[in-house]
Amino acid sequence: MLHIQRFVFNFASENTYILYNDHKNAWIIDPGNMNEQETYAISNFITENKLNIQKILLTHAHIDHVLGLQWAFDTYKVPVILHTEDQEVLDMLSASGARFGFQIPPVKVETTYINERDELDLDGEKFKIYHVPGHSPGSVVYHNEARKFMISGDVLFEGSIGRTDLYKGNYEQLINGIKTKLFILDDETQVFSGHGNATTIGFEKQYNPFLK
Repeated sequence: MLHIQRFVFNFASENTYILYNDHKNAWIIDPGNMNEQETYAISNFITENKLNIQKILLTHAHIDHVLGLQWAFDTYKVPVILHTEDQEVLDMLSASGARFGFQIPPVKVETTYINERDELDLDGEKFKIYHVPGHSPGSVVYHNEARKFMISGDVLFEGSIGRTDLYKGNYEQLINGIKTKLFILDDETQVFSGHGNATTIGFEKQYNPFLK
């Protein structure tokens, strides 16, 4: 069985997730912890539950989703999974931090690039990867078809969509990606977003004002 633990971190109320199974094998998704209190919260959960972190997954590399990335990599020494198109966004982290008044050194991690044709596996649980740019050039969604849920990052929110006024953002591209790749999925599919509450594909198809 799969379990999802959500943490709400940093100045942007970003959702960091830990995905784990009954064998205690786990992935960290979008580590956004930015201070000692937040880092303690996620590390203590991992320790108390005796989890074996196997991968760090990024839905994209905007600053609020990677503030804890160096800590996560240094602590667990596992590959960072990222779409190749967002490497340049990750490389801009120091500059992005400066705009927010943070001093962030360049991230030094072991990166494994993914694209839409790839599939990830957690002890037999398969995750399809959908490349849905528009919020960032390398935004991806991780979809478990059997369990009917996805980790959507900042592609799709409850009643909203990701911003498209950032670097290489594209409104039409994002809308098209959501409609052609996500809205064809089962209406009961749960959507765990990068900010805010979980929702479902069916709810968003009916009520999301950006996607009418």
